[in-house]
Amino acid sequence: MSIARWAFAVASWVFLGAVLVQVFLAGAGLFKLTDFTLHAGFGWLLSAMPILLAVLAFLARVDRRTTQLTVALLVIALIQPELAAVRHDYPVVAALHPVNALLLFWLAWLVARRSTVAARRPERPLADRAG
Repeated sequence: MSIARWAFAVASWVFLGAVLVQVFLAGAGLFKLTDFTLHAGFGWLLSAMPILLAVLAFLARVDRRTTQLTVALLVIALIQPELAAVRHDYPVVAALHPVNALLLFWLAWLVARRSTVAARRPERPLADRAG
């Protein structure tokens, strides 16, 4: 059992849960339960978490596809708050913010599922880690 693999799996599921909290905060702002301050602040924090996921993916020595999906998740997460930030200057680009959120959720789901499979699977020797 690899501690790095289990840490990657736990962090992946925590991130997926945090994405759901972020969607709730957006809904709370949309329906006037609060303003968007919580959503915005949590979003900036949330966009940094995939950096940890990418580091854990490399430490866990997961398969190439899972690593690629994790890096894609990192890129999408870093883009997400920037899309909202350009709402005044480029509203059409900013309108991609919720679309990107759907992609972010889907990638987070894939990474979480794959990280769990990797955590349950015994580690392979270095020579077998190409795929």
